[in-house]
Amino acid sequence: MARSPAPSTPDISVVVPVFDEEGAAPMLAREIAAAFKGRNYEMIFVDDASRDQTRAVLKALAAEIPQLRVLAHRNNSGQSRALRSGILAARGAIIVTLDGDGQNDPADAPGLAAALAAGPPELALVGGERVKRQDSYAKKVASRVGNGVRRRLLNDTANDTGCGLKAFRREAFLRLPYFDHIHRYLPALMQREGYQVAFRPVNHRHRRTGASKYTNLGRLWASLSDLFGVIWLQSRARNPGVVDEV
Repeated sequence: MARSPAPSTPDISVVVPVFDEEGAAPMLAREIAAAFKGRNYEMIFVDDASRDQTRAVLKALAAEIPQLRVLAHRNNSGQSRALRSGILAARGAIIVTLDGDGQNDPADAPGLAAALAAGPPELALVGGERVKRQDSYAKKVASRVGNGVRRRLLNDTANDTGCGLKAFRREAFLRLPYFDHIHRYLPALMQREGYQVAFRPVNHRHRRTGASKYTNLGRLWASLSDLFGVIWLQSRARNPGVVDEV
């Protein structure tokens, strides 16, 4: 019997961390497939040890969506670690990330990837900035304050690092120092390595199923610790510019 040809290496890997999202995950996977139809891509859902049927419903979609890969953590390790697991397993040179709750609109994802691919090699990240956010008033106020403080202290030019919809170069991400909650500091860390970053407005939607895994108080406590850590990392950075082989 003739062997099936090996699948081609995808240009883009769409990575989605999920935790207890059995309601949102299947619809989101189908929307990603529709958004990237005709493109050379893969999608990787990383189940962060969900307690519901998230893993089962995603595995059941494999026959419907051949580009779908499902990774599973044995222990719950958080959003940043789930993203890293997906990125380490990814085969595409360009990574696109989305939150697993369905509030990021997959229709915006190909545009971010295209903007990144069309940019110079120094452009390592194109981040989404949510317009008309569909969150509670308290969450929007907390986000606005947090983004303002972070932007002033880190000078990362980002208005909305909490937006899960981003496109970046896999190679650039793997050069960054890893820590929990790194996903909120990607622009600053990319700039620390000498890369350029850019931003584009993206749609934001109501959460249709499930519940948020974050609270304002819990996020504030973690953010303060992380912020001072990133300030320290910036203070210890030394950039040689272009490295020439002679």
